[in-house]
Amino acid sequence: MSDLLERLRLRLRGRDWRMTSQRRVVAEVLDGEHVHLTADEVHARAVQRLPEISRATVYNALGELVALGEVVEFSTDGRAKRYDPNAQHPHQHLVCSNCGIIRDVHPTGDPLTDLPAEERFGFTVSKVEVTYRGLCPSCAQAVSDH
Repeated sequence: MSDLLERLRLRLRGRDWRMTSQRRVVAEVLDGEHVHLTADEVHARAVQRLPEISRATVYNALGELVALGEVVEFSTDGRAKRYDPNAQHPHQHLVCSNCGIIRDVHPTGDPLTDLPAEERFGFTVSKVEVTYRGLCPSCAQAVSDH
């Protein structure tokens, strides 16, 4: 079990979240860097580890992890929701406009305070989501080869 997964397990135990075999498999699938899977991708990978796990169980576990603040649910394309287990460390996303690969990035500065008061229109801003878009090295190379 990775260090990240062990820390997650300890935080969840502190919240009385029972780590069933199904929930453990969902957590294991989400373990790693730059993980931004859809629920269907989580289910497909979970089935490889635990063939009897149902789609509903995966969706329920993901929903519970989001509600507990252990996983962030987001969408970069306005369609499929993705699940990011890097909820403990503030970050933004870098998305390839061609292939869709997503990377976590940590820009300098604070986008919450970077918005000038006159651009807030009286809003009390509590959260900022920034998505950087461009071409990953592989897609950029493919474009330059043509």
